[in-house]
Amino acid sequence: MSSINTQPDEFNATVQGHRDGHGFLQRDDGEADVYLPSNEMRAVLHKDRVKARIVRHDRKGRPEGRVLEILERPPQPIIGRLLQESGIWLVAPEDKRYGQDVLIPKTGIGQAKPGQVVVVELTEPPALYGQPVGRVTEVLGEVDDPGMEIEIAVRKYGVPHEFSDAALAAAKALPDKVQAKDRRTRIDLRDVALVTIDGEDARDFDDAVYCEPARVGRGKGWRLLVAIADVSHYVKTGDAIDIDAYDRATSVYFPRRVIPMLPEKLSNGLCSLNPEVERLCMVCDMLVTTKGVVHAYQFYPAVMYSHARFTYTEVAAILSNTRGPEAARRKDRVADLLNLADVYRALLAERGERGAVDFETTETQIVCDDNGRIEKIVPRTRNEAHRVIEEAMLAANVCSADFILQGKQPGLYRVHEGPTVEKKEVLRAYLKAMGVGMTIGDEPKPSEFQAIAKATKDRPDAQQIHTMLLRSMQQAIYTPFNGGHFGLAYEAYTHFTSPIRRYPDLLVHRVIKAILLGSKYQLPALPTPGEAHAKLAKRLAQRVKAPTQKPMKVVASAVDMQAWEAAGLHCSANERRADEASRDVEAWLKCKYMREHLGEEFGGVVTACTTFGIFVTLDAMYVEGLVHITELGGEYFRFDEARQELRGERTGIRYAVGTRVRVQVSRVDLDGRKIDFRLVREGEELPVRPTREKAGRVPSAAAASGDADVRVPRPKRRKPESAADAAVSSSIQILKANVKKAAKSAKTNKSRKPRR
Repeated sequence: MSSINTQPDEFNATVQGHRDGHGFLQRDDGEADVYLPSNEMRAVLHKDRVKARIVRHDRKGRPEGRVLEILERPPQPIIGRLLQESGIWLVAPEDKRYGQDVLIPKTGIGQAKPGQVVVVELTEPPALYGQPVGRVTEVLGEVDDPGMEIEIAVRKYGVPHEFSDAALAAAKALPDKVQAKDRRTRIDLRDVALVTIDGEDARDFDDAVYCEPARVGRGKGWRLLVAIADVSHYVKTGDAIDIDAYDRATSVYFPRRVIPMLPEKLSNGLCSLNPEVERLCMVCDMLVTTKGVVHAYQFYPAVMYSHARFTYTEVAAILSNTRGPEAARRKDRVADLLNLADVYRALLAERGERGAVDFETTETQIVCDDNGRIEKIVPRTRNEAHRVIEEAMLAANVCSADFILQGKQPGLYRVHEGPTVEKKEVLRAYLKAMGVGMTIGDEPKPSEFQAIAKATKDRPDAQQIHTMLLRSMQQAIYTPFNGGHFGLAYEAYTHFTSPIRRYPDLLVHRVIKAILLGSKYQLPALPTPGEAHAKLAKRLAQRVKAPTQKPMKVVASAVDMQAWEAAGLHCSANERRADEASRDVEAWLKCKYMREHLGEEFGGVVTACTTFGIFVTLDAMYVEGLVHITELGGEYFRFDEARQELRGERTGIRYAVGTRVRVQVSRVDLDGRKIDFRLVREGEELPVRPTREKAGRVPSAAAASGDADVRVPRPKRRKPESAADAAVSSSIQILKANVKKAAKSAKTNKSRKPRR
């Protein structure tokens, strides 16, 4: 690799391919992306790190770049289907951002068969006049095999999915149950009725809770115990299990499958707080006032015994009816659950006083059959039991952040900053355009957002307004610099409650233990260059700025803080990677599901507006698709950025976030993970206005380029053709073309003079 030094007019960037053949350069310096034309993309690959420069600007002033040098080509495998065309073997990448097929010599096929999904390693890079060449390193199977979409996603996003032999051996060597020697230095809580409350399909149990009335100061209140699995007792810094866990940084959740951060013996066994067995735990023991304020807290290692494994549905039923059948089966625990509900209401009231932002959003759950086919998509409802556990976990997380601050040791905080300057301006303009009558200040507080949400909750466009409030927020990250949590309105916040599935929580446990012992937790040396840590930390550092630093009296060297910052970046990057992989699989499954509903009509609501159309989420399916601007009517549509809506200039018809529409499923692109809808109107179709478009001009091209004003004719709606109809139609078209060709040829021959 060559030097990454650049001249003033040059910059370093990461190539982001596009399925249409062109690409973009994501600049390291945070400046706007630079367009890369298709001819420049021929010699580079998606995800390449390059040195480039700007060579021209288009009529809108947008820059176009040229690649000068390839700095780094990540050893990322390419996944695709093996095909044979005219005796030539090639692999068509599943990720269309790669843009080029990979040629495979006959010696590089191995045991793969045509049509199978394979993993390819490049042996020759692409060039301006040559395609990339590779060899098959792994055969995943047939494209329709159950779970194939997950196998593709874990490799496509580089998710570690196999534990090292050393990690498996270390896990196997661990005991199957708590040892007597492990209890000696711990508080014995086995007689305390701690219980777990999780979903029906949960297999690992991070947390257990218990609550009882208590004297708090001179008043009444509760003693709330949150016991968290003590993963740090078994996973030591730098051992084989720890190395694998750090590389993964998080468990990844797919429909019907989980890729855990820890080996199963730990995640589902020794660390999991399973019912009626002894387990080691770290406890946050809190005294909470009737106003929901944590009056005092302490942390300590303990040994516990889970007295029951509850589900959210069961607890919600008990809390709503203490004389029902669920309560009768659990009569010994009903009083404890009522105490938990009481402390939850107090904590919830304090949340309101604090001004924390609380938007109700709809999450969905994909229900699959044994073959991996979607049976239905249902909303994941949050009942009172979910909120009880959520408030208890939030309280423990806040205490852990405060404990680390008081201990003056570095650690990882969960930081969520307020809106950026750009997002503040967009939100202000939107609120003004919608006539809300309220806005946010230059230094907005969470209470301002909550006040706007509360004031507009009864408006017809409430969902639209709340969506815009939510979109103005930034993503939360892990960092050693405490910047507070804007959304939750906490001055300091961290993650303590899920060490089985999140590596930052494991680090927080280690820091808390070090403070309790009067020592200091030292992060291990950074991995060698080329490992996942260094790569992902570097990539995220290019996109995420460190939050505003608040004064901290931390006893740590600059080297230590750099190590913690790198760890935070690594964990944040892997969190994003896990989310992207999960969304990719869900999108594939939804596309596969919607292929069975081509031509059907559904009601839905607009969830986003762009210059090229509207995105609609179906009521019954909870699936999102695009209604392209060419389907909205035969007139100019102007995109109003302030109102986030498309408006027809002739009819005045508007499509905004929250608008209800009826659509027909017109097209499903499984490879592109895209679903297209066609707008359905009541009554007769709008007449198509004559346009001055030249022959051959595609009206949607202007929309795709980002123009705000687009004139489009409304195409006639028709039912999707079946395969047989399409074949007949194609035959007729070919026959017509041949007849015309023959007639033209005859006319030409008749007028041609004979040769001499």
